[in-house]
Formats: sequence, structure tokens, C-alpha cells
Amino acid sequence: MLQARKLALLTSIFASTAAVFAEESGVSARAEPFHIGPLPVTNSILTTWFISLVLIVVVRLAIGRKPTLVPSKGQAAVESMLEGIKDLVSPIVGKAAAGAALPFLVCLFIFILVQNWTGLLPGVGTIGLRSIDAAGHEVFRPFVRPGTADMNGTLALAAISMVMWLYLILRFAGLKAVIFDLFGNKADRREMPAPLYYFLFLIFFFVGLVEVISICIRPVSLSFRLFGNVFGGENLLHGTGFFVLFYVLELLIGLVQALVFTLLVSVYIGLICNHGDDHENHDAAGHEPAEETTNAH
Repeated sequence: MLQARKLALLTSIFASTAAVFAEESGVSARAEPFHIGPLPVTNSILTTWFISLVLIVVVRLAIGRKPTLVPSKGQAAVESMLEGIKDLVSPIVGKAAAGAALPFLVCLFIFILVQNWTGLLPGVGTIGLRSIDAAGHEVFRPFVRPGTADMNGTLALAAISMVMWLYLILRFAGLKAVIFDLFGNKADRREMPAPLYYFLFLIFFFVGLVEVISICIRPVSLSFRLFGNVFGGENLLHGTGFFVLFYVLELLIGLVQALVFTLLVSVYIGLICNHGDDHENHDAAGHEPAEETTNAH
């Protein structure tokens, strides 16, 4: 936990330092618009489309027409990657939701990771057109930029993640369990006086309201954290002339931010869907199932 906090502090310092170079680097916080015929697009959405297409083609070529019992090298590589991510997120989201959540979390991690690292490719953010704006200032418009260096892209990822979170908790926990988890009285009636127990209903209700506010803030924190670090890295690289130390650091930051985003979404799911192996057969109120009661007798 201490190491994670140090790493988070390092990424925050990295993003803050990058802001110093923002004005000189020429990297705009706003994605540059273009037109493909009548269709308005941005350089970040072009990168997003291209990365999505590349990922689909690479995975299909690696697996082949269909998976085989004796995997090829490409299939083995894909399976190893999936197994590694599964081992990481399954204990967090819980056994019940792991099967449904895993495909989304795998896609989320790989997509964000590749998007983060596209800014390190030659020509990304550095090849484009220079023009004069209405105020007479010279403006540089790169042809492509990382999708996660655009606030629209990170907001979209956060919004999709929260929609998936809502679907999973309602499917595998149920509305009653979600309401109880937010507002229910978690105290044991048998361990305290009745007046105190009923007073705790009011306390847990206000705690639930605070939790609802924190849930509403989650898309903002997810999107701003990812955008700030990736955009800050772009500015730092451009402002320092792609100094090799910052280039290597940006590789690490891209991996860490993809991992942080995916793990946070996993934690959000697991907070409601994962109650541990010893509680997986309990209902929201914590009662033992009828089968176990019968066996006890």
C-alpha cells in the first residue's frame, strides 16, 4: 500500500511538472477537428478508430479462425495475457460477477494501455499542419494524438465503465442488495440496545447519501486522472525534446494508468458484488440459507 501511494505521488508530480511545458510544447488540450467529407472528426478519434481496428485484427490473426485445444504461439500469448488479467481482477470483483466482468475489464485495460503508448510512437502528435487562427496566432494541428490525451475520450471510457458497473451490480447483487449496501443498517440487532440500533438507521442513511455523492464523482475522478497523466506526459515529452529518461518514465506511466483505471472499476464492482467466499450464499441481511440451517439440525 505504501509503495502504491509513493507511485501515485510520483505520477501526480510527473503530471504537474508537465504542465510547466504545456505552453511551450504546442500540445493543445483540445483535440483538433477535421472533416472526412461531411463527417466531422478529431485527431484523437482517428487514433481511437485505428487502434480499435489494429487490436481486432491482431487478436484475430493470433487466434486464427477458431481456438484449438493445442494452442498456437499466438493463441498461447493471448491466453496467457487473459489468464494474467483474470487472476488479477477475479478476486476483486468476486466469483459471481467475474465471468461477465472479465471480457469488459480485459478490453478496457488493453485499449487504454495501447492508447497511452501511442503517444510514444514517432509522428504521433508531431506530424501535422501549421495554420494561422482568427487572432493571427500560428496553430499546429497534429494529424493524430492518443485518444486518452483527449478529455472526450477519457470521459467516454469513464461513462461506459459506470454503465457496465451499474449493469453488473444489478445483475449479480440485485436492487435490494444495492440499496441495503448503500443505506442499510449493518449493525447486529442482538449486540446492542434497541434505541441505539434504530438510531443507527439514521446514521447509515446519511452515510449512504455520502456514498451516492462519491459514486457520482467517480466518472470525473476516473477521466481526469487518466487524461491528466497522459496529456501531461505528452507535454513533457514535447517540451523536453523526447528526453530518453522521460520517454522510459512515460512507458511506466502508461502502464500504471491503464492498470489503475481497470483496478478501480474492478473495485467499484467488487464493493457490492464481492462479499467473500464465506458469504457468497448469504442474502443482503446476512442470514444463513435454509439448506445450511437444515444441515445444522
